[in-house]
Amino acid sequence: MTSLVLFGSFAILLLLSVPIGIALGLATMVTIFYSGTIPIEFLMKELVTSVDSFPLMAVPFFILAGEIMGKGGISERLFNFANALVGNKTGGFAMATIVTCMFFAAISGSGPATVAAIGGIMIPAMVRQGYDKKFATATVAAAGSIGVIIPPSIPMVIYGVVGSASIGDMFIAGIIPGLIVGAALMIWAYLYSRKNNYKGSGEKSTLADVGKTFWEAKWALVIPVIILGGIYGGIFTPTEAAVIAVVYGLIAGLLLYRELKVKDLPKVLADSALTTATVLIIVGSATAFGRLLTIEQIPAQVANFLLSISDNQIVIILLITLLLLVVGCFMDTLAAIIILTPILLPIATNIGYDPIHFGIIMVVNLAIGFITPPLGVNLFVGSGISGLSIEKLSKAIIPYFLAMIFALLMITFIPELSLWLISFTD
Repeated sequence: MTSLVLFGSFAILLLLSVPIGIALGLATMVTIFYSGTIPIEFLMKELVTSVDSFPLMAVPFFILAGEIMGKGGISERLFNFANALVGNKTGGFAMATIVTCMFFAAISGSGPATVAAIGGIMIPAMVRQGYDKKFATATVAAAGSIGVIIPPSIPMVIYGVVGSASIGDMFIAGIIPGLIVGAALMIWAYLYSRKNNYKGSGEKSTLADVGKTFWEAKWALVIPVIILGGIYGGIFTPTEAAVIAVVYGLIAGLLLYRELKVKDLPKVLADSALTTATVLIIVGSATAFGRLLTIEQIPAQVANFLLSISDNQIVIILLITLLLLVVGCFMDTLAAIIILTPILLPIATNIGYDPIHFGIIMVVNLAIGFITPPLGVNLFVGSGISGLSIEKLSKAIIPYFLAMIFALLMITFIPELSLWLISFTD
């Protein structure tokens, strides 16, 4: 009955449009009062201790780094380089947009931030090139999901903290899956563009053009190398890498590209502080919610239920995938990771999945939630930029959704795609 009160009150609060972080906290509080066996101090303690974590400090710094780099002239230079690589192909602008999002994903660590930074430039540009606005917006919204798959990734940091997994290993493991998702999106963009006769720029890029745009974007492209190289070179931890990213972003924006002005910094700091506060409220509330689930032994009940359906590895992982896809439609990615990791990770390891591989599966599953309504935060960001209704955008995103499902199945059933690069660091 206690679990019914917990999930029931949470569902009612969501239906009332209460923000998810607040809804998780209130549902936990209601359940505590109902049970009468847990002191109310439990909630306050969890809200504080859950965010008192050195690895978790990486989250606000990566958020700040993304804000700085999004306003520091990096987005346009990344696109110019991507356009020089594939812009002259059929559907070149669409594919260049996806490649740009992949580059920016290696900087921001956030899906919505990637959509906001790239969409503001690329959606109007694609429309001017003759692309349908629905397709252009869907392209950016889908590609923005790669922001949490290619490292650095804020959800990977959260999974590492909750699942006691190496954040550095999670970052390395996300590289190939991120490229696979990007390739799947580019294949659909090419097929749709060929069908609708969306030609490329028609101007073949020379090696000199590629070299010039690469050189202009060099300060942006070197960021992932510094972050991952520093972590695996033993120079700094993932949290320290996030701080390095902030400092580097300031140097690039203020001194190298000179498009970020000192007068812009107060707004950048305010925006990142607001995002960080939202994230940490969700982290604290979701942690308390998850601990209450553990006290009520709900993870064990879910595990027993899944294992009672079948002991076949493929059936169980498909059931977990279906659950994550549904949850991603209704719940924030970070909250879902905090709540579901303690439930699903033991099941996954029990059927033979590596914790790092399963973490990538979770992140890719929940990344798809960025483009699935009713939550679909990338859809809302894209809608705000293009002016399209969520209904129209939701229909246009379906082929990209299917492409991401195909990529997800590859990542799920071919563990080497996630674990191969890690083998070189052992």
